[in-house]
Amino acid sequence: MGKLIIVVGPSGAGKSSFVEKAVEEIPNLVDVITCTTRDLREGERQGYPYHFFSKQEFEKKIKEDFFVEYARVHDNFYGTPRDQIEKNWTEGKTPIMDVDIQGAETFLKKYPNEVQTIFIIPPSIDELRKRIVLRDAKVPKDLDLRLENGKKEITQADRFDFQVINDDFFVAFSQFKKIIENIISQG
Repeated sequence: MGKLIIVVGPSGAGKSSFVEKAVEEIPNLVDVITCTTRDLREGERQGYPYHFFSKQEFEKKIKEDFFVEYARVHDNFYGTPRDQIEKNWTEGKTPIMDVDIQGAETFLKKYPNEVQTIFIIPPSIDELRKRIVLRDAKVPKDLDLRLENGKKEITQADRFDFQVINDDFFVAFSQFKKIIENIISQG
């Protein structure tokens, strides 16, 4: 087995943007495409950035032990397919993914020697609100729930191996990239 990089932070903190850019720039770093039951957003398609399932399909996959971990977040299911992680390790690649805190805890239990965690911290709750609204192109109906969850998640940031404050994307990404390169070089 190799390393597994888990990126954690509140909804809207910038996790998927960091992961996407890191995969473009760092050789052998592979984004694990997770699964969800949430609705597609504008610009998304099946397999990017998620495999989209109905709740019934997702529940069937749970029974088949398809996921390393899964959780219900913001009234939707999210889960990580086991086969993608193992395939990447077999090919000598380093999988990276963004998950919620519950998912990160599961990965740390299942792969204690392989997992390294990076928590992305937004500069403020007000900025987090702006980013979510901008990303969703409207005020989502669960905005208050996401912000409340975000506040709780931020209080746990120091439990993770590394923290990056995403105030200026390019400065924060430079820090994020250096952390990943160090993790891989120690692999």
